[in-house]
Amino acid sequence: MIDCEEEVYTRLAEILRETYDGGIDVTGEYVRKPSSFPHVSIVMMDNPSLKQWQDNRLEDVMVEPVFEINVYSNKRGAKKTECKAIANTIDNALTKMNFRRVAYTPVPNLENATIYRIVMRYRGMTDGTYFYRR
Repeated sequence: MIDCEEEVYTRLAEILRETYDGGIDVTGEYVRKPSSFPHVSIVMMDNPSLKQWQDNRLEDVMVEPVFEINVYSNKRGAKKTECKAIANTIDNALTKMNFRRVAYTPVPNLENATIYRIVMRYRGMTDGTYFYRR
C-alpha cells in the first residue's frame, strides 16, 4: 500500500509553523476540542488504489488519497478572518502539490459558538514518489 499521509502532514505542518511563527497548533488526528488556537488537523480519510493503474502483481502503482483538513480559530473579533487566512495558506500549499480541493465548508460549532471552523477536503494521486493532478 502506498501511504503518503506522513509526507503531506509534514509538508503542511512545516509551512503552517513557518507562516504563523510557531503560533499554531497542528496535529495529524481529528481533535474534538482543541486545547490551543488556532488549530489545524490534517488527516488522510481515504486512500483507494486505482484499478486502472494496478500491475500484474496486483500491487498499488497509484493511489488517490483524500485528506480532510479542519481549521479552528477562537480569535476575538477575527476568528473567521483567521480561519480563512489559514485555509488559504493550506490551499496554496496543496494546490502546488497537485491536490484538488473538493470541499470547503464552514461548519457551525454548536457546542461553542466562540470557535469558528472550516472543513476542507482534497484529492490527489501519487505513486509514492510524486503527486499528480488528475
